[in-house]
Amino acid sequence: MASSAARTAPTAAPAPRAAPALRVVAGRRSHLVLIPSYNSGPKLIETVREARRFWAPVWVVIDGSTDGSDAALARLAAGDAEIRVLTLPRNQGKGAAILHGLRLAEAEGYTHALTMDADGQHPAALIPDFIAASRANPDGLILGRPIFDASAPRIRVLGRKLSNWWTSVETLWAGSFDSLFGFRVYPIGGLRRVMEASPWMRRFDFDAEAAVRLCWQGFTPISLPAPVRYFTPAEGGVSHFRYGRDNVLLTWMHTRLVLAFLVRLPVFLPRRFRSSRR
Repeated sequence: MASSAARTAPTAAPAPRAAPALRVVAGRRSHLVLIPSYNSGPKLIETVREARRFWAPVWVVIDGSTDGSDAALARLAAGDAEIRVLTLPRNQGKGAAILHGLRLAEAEGYTHALTMDADGQHPAALIPDFIAASRANPDGLILGRPIFDASAPRIRVLGRKLSNWWTSVETLWAGSFDSLFGFRVYPIGGLRRVMEASPWMRRFDFDAEAAVRLCWQGFTPISLPAPVRYFTPAEGGVSHFRYGRDNVLLTWMHTRLVLAFLVRLPVFLPRRFRSSRR
């Protein structure tokens, strides 16, 4: 298992690639793209098409959608064997949808999953670069560090700074990474075990808690820059974030993480000291 010492890439975003990278390693596939979706509208089709330009396979977990986006996706998948659609009968939350996909992917021999949102905010062109970083660091946790433009709501940017500060405390500053950006590459087995050991991490609390708990398990956080764009409703943007509900959920998440962190502190301090001396 890799140490918890952080490695941070240069701040300049990697240039997009013009064509998909080689996707087979040692005679088998190791990485897939996993997209959870709930009522994402037309942006879902755009996102999946963009992801397929740069990788295969692409799996989508329809999390109880009722907006018809699942039917449109089914038509797209009918003409592309590299798109797989998984369907949950009712909305269970982002984390639950990802866990559903992880279990099936692991059963089929995949070792890592790149997760991205279905709303078109994440840079599909960087999929090959993030997966290349994961292959070079199989025990790494490849975390996107968002580069915001003028479309980003200021309150969202400020709010995530607070969440990032708490995750830094909870990991003893093991790495400077964004706690809420969902463009990531996870080791499937490690993430599945962490999720199955907890009743939480099933909704909006998934991204931050997954990163913290994997750092606790010894996975190395590696932060790579990635541009993010927020779309307006007129552009087809869809957001299910609710400031009251989801901020309460995040507050409860950080409360239980801090309490769990304090219990583990006698173990974490020597480990952190050893890693800082390397």
